[in-house]
Amino acid sequence: MPVFGAHLSVAGGLTNAVSAAVGLECGTVQLFTKNASTWAGKPLADADARAFRAAVRAAGLRFPTAHDSYLINLASPDDRLYRKSIAAFADELDRAEALGLSYLVSHPGAHTGSGVDAGVARVVAALDEVHARCVGYKVQVLIETTAGQGSCLGATFEEIAAILDGVDDSDRLGVCFDTCHAFAAGYPLAAADDYAATFGRFDDLVGLDRLRLFHVNDSVKGLGSRVDRHAHIGQGQIGIDAFRRLVTDPRFADRPMILETPKEDADGRAMDPVNLGLLRGFLTTTPAARAG
Repeated sequence: MPVFGAHLSVAGGLTNAVSAAVGLECGTVQLFTKNASTWAGKPLADADARAFRAAVRAAGLRFPTAHDSYLINLASPDDRLYRKSIAAFADELDRAEALGLSYLVSHPGAHTGSGVDAGVARVVAALDEVHARCVGYKVQVLIETTAGQGSCLGATFEEIAAILDGVDDSDRLGVCFDTCHAFAAGYPLAAADDYAATFGRFDDLVGLDRLRLFHVNDSVKGLGSRVDRHAHIGQGQIGIDAFRRLVTDPRFADRPMILETPKEDADGRAMDPVNLGLLRGFLTTTPAARAG
């Protein structure tokens, strides 16, 4: 069965995300290893890294994952920002390795007017440089599908494939498939035929074997909107059936599926338990119900 989890807060200490995952009966967790809105974080103490790794082991969590800072732009044509982004991304990889994480999820970046080809080339060169700095690391970088707002790369499977194919040590890369982002970028998922066609195209261009992890989010905005706004499962434009198909798809039975949905509803009710409950419930419904 899929390994369900959520992006959880590290406020008060990294191990707090592990404790929260245990409380939600998660099999995995995603976190920021530092403030995602800052370039530099407090250096990671060896004792804190050891405590985190021990907590993950004790909790039996699989595929622990981090998301990198939103400030990083490995596609930038601006040399100063580009060099700053490479340094920050290498630091993110250092932190993820020290914590024993399986994956570091990253948006490809935005070309800001230089064009898709130039942006992809910058990302490829940046990842090659970071890999050269971080020889022997076990943590794998996952390029995330994006909604394609503005000049952001990663909205098409072709762009994802170009990055993976361009990097010298591409075995150190995989893909994070965000359902909201893919839908907003124009890949339909709601109907059974559309779901099959979207993942068929992904397989043709990228390969399902490169798909390591899902961000499981419904979408506030419609198909092809190019707007990245996450909704609770079944309460957005994608709809409940797509998530039932995803969770029960035998091709993805061993994949981590991580929520990045809003933490509360309009009434202040905690929603991670509700959204996780829906996902788990799809596994216990009858075949007839799943077919619907």
